Amino acid sequence: MQSSSSNGSSSSSLQSSSSSVASSSSTPSSSSSPSGGGGNCPNAVTGNGTVSCGGKTYKTVKIGNQTWMAENLNYAVEGSKCYGEGGEVYEDRKGSITLSNAQIQANCAKYGRLYDWSAAMGIDAKYNSQMWNGSDVNHRGICPSGWHLPSEDEWKALVSSVGGSSTAGKHLKTKEGWNSCGPTGSDKDYLCEDTYGFSALPGGGCKYGVYFSNVGDSGDWWSASEFSEIRSDDGYIMNIYAYIMNMYYASENVFGGGGDKSLLFSVRCLQD
Repeated sequence: MQSSSSNGSSSSSLQSSSSSVASSSSTPSSSSSPSGGGGNCPNAVTGNGTVSCGGKTYKTVKIGNQTWMAENLNYAVEGSKCYGEGGEVYEDRKGSITLSNAQIQANCAKYGRLYDWSAAMGIDAKYNSQMWNGSDVNHRGICPSGWHLPSEDEWKALVSSVGGSSTAGKHLKTKEGWNSCGPTGSDKDYLCEDTYGFSALPGGGCKYGVYFSNVGDSGDWWSASEFSEIRSDDGYIMNIYAYIMNMYYASENVFGGGGDKSLLFSVRCLQD
């Protein structure tokens, strides 16, 4: 899976890269109304520290001035899969394995579903390979009514609220579920404290819709913000990305960067 980290060290993918080309253009300002995709998580009810939609109930948490889902979204639409669904899971030094249906459904229950960018945005799948040029402000996407897919700036505001990128991963990751990572006193190699109740889990990702990897090691979450990498000498658009937030089991950092829109990653919704 290919991503480009603004920190130069995204650990989320089979093949990660940091760009050396000139930077990019990004967030335009046209309407944020969906133009396709799988639709929004329906029948939303928010209250008492939860939000319900699509037949499931999710915990919520307020951090700073923001109220987030405290679980990954698990609402099935075209362009989404459970980890291991319809493909192979790649494990370090073990090659690939095929999961049973029970294992696949257990992954969805624990980590939520993985979505390509257009599915997360609730827009036409063609925008996985071209610029959408819509607004990232309060774009509902697949999220329930009264909630939206966070923008790059909103992810960065969360990171700032919990002390900055160099330690945000430690504070945002759930205490259990990350490889070799746990709270103070757990005798794990790395710290996962879940200080604020955000409970980030390492749902891994999927490339080409069939190659799954990194569950337990890393988590990536989509934003509604997109950008392109432009070659400095002639202005040619080389790559198109959406902004992602990444956490890795062996780091206390949070990494922000670009994810190929065709990859499948997790979704967290933010209240309007």
